[in-house]
Amino acid sequence: MSTARAAATPGAKMMYLIKARPTTSREELVAHWFANHMPLVIAAQHAAAAAGKLHATRYVATLFDADRDGGRVWDGVAQLWWERALPRPEQPHGAVPTDSFQEKAEPYVPWATTEYVVLDGSERLPVVPLTLNPPFPCTRSGFHKVTFLVGAQPGADCRALFDHWLDVHIPNVRSVMEQVGGFRYVVSHSIEPEAEPYAGMAELYFPDAAAWSRFRDTIQPDGMERWTDPSRTVVLRAGTEMIGIS
Repeated sequence: MSTARAAATPGAKMMYLIKARPTTSREELVAHWFANHMPLVIAAQHAAAAAGKLHATRYVATLFDADRDGGRVWDGVAQLWWERALPRPEQPHGAVPTDSFQEKAEPYVPWATTEYVVLDGSERLPVVPLTLNPPFPCTRSGFHKVTFLVGAQPGADCRALFDHWLDVHIPNVRSVMEQVGGFRYVVSHSIEPEAEPYAGMAELYFPDAAAWSRFRDTIQPDGMERWTDPSRTVVLRAGTEMIGIS
């Protein structure tokens, strides 16, 4: 097992956690996200790049499955990679809707993180642009993704948490991932953890639910519970991603 600390991805990974409004169905939200909102975001980033302005270089959205009771804490998360963190807006995006998606989604705010790609596995997650329609956005599936939104205990020393996460927890998880067939493992730490509802995010990709089950049966505590709060931590599963910019 490697003891070298994972290297940070340059720039910032901006997260946008998305939840449907109470009057909107999951299917309606996703339809407007893919058909109406993603093309606008893609076009805006390409235009900014052509003008030499700050722009996102990647754009991926994950669609979360319902929990065993049929509920969803979050319907999905959009992730955009920038050369630096974006400032927090004066009001949430969608507070005044600018497209049909924002009419269907609860207003949302950006969450700035630093990314660590521990296991790449990109060869198992190909991006296949569409051929009978505009190439992007496109989709991919065929994996079992588990996302942890990690909540810190009130008053926790998040710098100590991040050190433990990088030096102890990541090697522990990586070792078990490799044992059970997991192929991608990415951790993102909040740049301003005290200002965010979550200290960070962990994304674990498995070939199927059986491998995730083996992971749960094998992983052992490593002390991270000293700083984290189970009541503020959310575990979400997914089998589909939408790709806007790769």
